[in-house]
Amino acid sequence: MKKAYVIFPAVAMLVFFGFWWNFRSEYEAKEQAKVRQARQIKEDKLRKEAQDRELAIKNAYAEQERRKKAKEQREIKERADREARQAAVEARNKSYRDRDKLEKQVERLTAEVKTEKELMAKLDEQKRKLVDEEKFLRTYVTLAETNAKALSDLIDQIAKADAAQAAAAAAAAKLKSSS
Repeated sequence: MKKAYVIFPAVAMLVFFGFWWNFRSEYEAKEQAKVRQARQIKEDKLRKEAQDRELAIKNAYAEQERRKKAKEQREIKERADREARQAAVEARNKSYRDRDKLEKQVERLTAEVKTEKELMAKLDEQKRKLVDEEKFLRTYVTLAETNAKALSDLIDQIAKADAAQAAAAAAAAKLKSSS
């Protein structure tokens, strides 16, 4: 029994060390991959922005040369209105998507809470049964020990009675032989 106090913790420690080692080796690789990916995204974004800027500058010069000052102001105003509408539509769509996502998450979490409560109820029932069984076993062990003591006392009494009977038979035999 004393070996179990050493073996089970040692096995648990080895299993934990295995998980820890696996996590440690994978964690560093994942972190390096994330850093590389973030750097690549940043570089790609900077390149795209540089290309976009060059294109925007060329377009701006072409527009400036082709249009008159009044026409330029009108187009700037129309572009701003369009972007504002598009931003408003995108914001509305994003809010709908976020709302739907959160509703689904609430439903999922509600279902998880329900299953966890059911599991806890089952565990409480199992715990109650085990406590009842422990009480029964303690009562049974006490009763068994009492019975064992009673039987031991009975065997001692039988042994004393046999010894007394043997002594009485020896005394009777002695009396018979002396008479």
